[in-house]
Formats: sequence, structure tokens, C-alpha cells
Amino acid sequence: VQLVESGGGLVQAGGSLRLSCVVSGSTFSINAMGWYRQAPGQQRELVAPITTPDGSTNYADSVKGRFTISRDNAKNTMYLQMNSLKPEDTAVYYCHAILEVRGYVYSYWGQGTQVTVSS
Repeated sequence: VQLVESGGGLVQAGGSLRLSCVVSGSTFSINAMGWYRQAPGQQRELVAPITTPDGSTNYADSVKGRFTISRDNAKNTMYLQMNSLKPEDTAVYYCHAILEVRGYVYSYWGQGTQVTVSS
């Protein structure tokens, strides 16, 4: 199983980016997914989780009202729409998934995608 992120880049403050995370590989079911981020010298923090099957979401206080997490179950893809970006949003963003594979539950991480917001 692989998680592959895309969509990071350099953007000016106030701009927008959309991150994508595609889950691929052997037979699996997705229990939950989420986006994390890690800024230089800081611990990795949870930005937004989304659960299965009801798709309930939650957000870190720092991104509420600006970021939106969503999923396309048919495509095994998760998104993070980031609007009104601030320099403090600069970080490596990681996709995380809790998957059930052949009756066992595993935790998977993507490789990360850099988001840089200039002031």
C-alpha cells in the first residue's frame, strides 16, 4: 500500500493550494485518514482528520475556517483545500491513513509535500 501526496508548492500569503493524497496498492479498506504538518524545528501536528464511513471532519484551531478536508471514496483520494494561507502555514504536509488489510489494521504515511507561504 502506498500513499502519494501532491499539490504542494510556493504561494504568497492569502493564496490557495489544494493537496491530494492517493491511496493505492493491495486490497484494503480505509478506516480513517488525515493531514498532518511539520514545520522546521517543531513536532508534527494534526491539521485535519476525516473518518469513514460518515466522513466526519475536524480541524486544528489554527486552520479552522481556512482549510477544508474532503475525500473521494471511489478514487481512494483525500484532499486538503487550503485558502487564505499564512506564512505560519509553511511546513511539510503529510497524508496519514489507518487501513485494514486482510483483517489487520495498519498505519501508513505519505512521503510529504512542502508548502511554503511567503509574506
